[in-house]
Amino acid sequence: MPFQIIRNDITKVKADAIVNTANPKPRIGRGTDSAIYEAAGEEQLLIAREKIGEIAPGQAACTDAFNLNARYVIHTVGPKWIDGSHGERDVLHSCYEKSLALADELHCRSIAFPLIASGTYGFPKDEALHIALTEIQKFLLTHEMKVILVVFDRKAMELSEGLVGGIEQFIDDHAVSELRARERRQGSEELYRRRPFREEETLLLESIAFAPEPWDEAKEDILPPAAVGSPMPDIAGKSLDEVLGSAEESFQQRLLELIDESGMDDVAVYKKANIDRKVFSRIRCKPDYKPKKKTAVAFAIALELDLPTMTDLLARAEIALSPNNRFDLIITYFVSKRIYDIYEINAALFKYGQPILGE
Repeated sequence: MPFQIIRNDITKVKADAIVNTANPKPRIGRGTDSAIYEAAGEEQLLIAREKIGEIAPGQAACTDAFNLNARYVIHTVGPKWIDGSHGERDVLHSCYEKSLALADELHCRSIAFPLIASGTYGFPKDEALHIALTEIQKFLLTHEMKVILVVFDRKAMELSEGLVGGIEQFIDDHAVSELRARERRQGSEELYRRRPFREEETLLLESIAFAPEPWDEAKEDILPPAAVGSPMPDIAGKSLDEVLGSAEESFQQRLLELIDESGMDDVAVYKKANIDRKVFSRIRCKPDYKPKKKTAVAFAIALELDLPTMTDLLARAEIALSPNNRFDLIITYFVSKRIYDIYEINAALFKYGQPILGE
């Protein structure tokens, strides 16, 4: 996929270019800078870095990568966080922008970033993440390159407090709902075991025990969909051949139809979905294409589908959203809130240990 978030040591990542959070002067700093020098070969990388001289905050320059599994090291100088009113955010935006532009000039097909300035420079991690995702997304809308954001652990992926609270509350609320439903079922089974019931009593008990939760309009926008897809066609009075002959559109057919309805071109859609161009070409050419779940959901996000339309599209690929799956609940949360930024969604999925969207 064009954009990835991975947990790793950046010195062990294979990419055409690896970005170093460099010291402004040609000397070995701390954190990521120190680790990259050690892995590349301190003496030879420092000699190459000295030829560049001082690098201003927000700027970028490159050297060979030497012993790293890369062609280049792109050195960029991040901002030291003071209080947010000294241009720190503008400098960090520039770090990503200049590094990506330089990688493009060097004809790199892949680039790996650390979360710049979020370590020893003290930049707030949630803001550092937001700026990284913003600049990477902007770049990938007009360029073909694999961009990897490398974090040492999931704790580094700090989301905004409101977003984390909303997701966790959503998952907790649904867990309570599931528990209540299970308790009702268990209570019903216990009553059945205790004494026989007349037929009319049995029907009444079933209607109570297995009825859905009362609808709460206050939570209408956050309740997850049932794990079902399109309603099955009416087969009354039809032969098996007639039923099989009336099969509805495939995933590929419905996807292409939705793209036409959206008014977007193919490029805009597959880029918004974090899908590689070659993968999208295969989908276009294969009417029976069966996508992975994360791929199908990525297209639904790119097309900004509502929950019923998304559920219908997924069903055509034999995929359902489950009410007890964390990946599905996170997707449901964002869609029900009409938040369709796939980079923000992927950051949340990574934070909660789920596969990110794309292919």
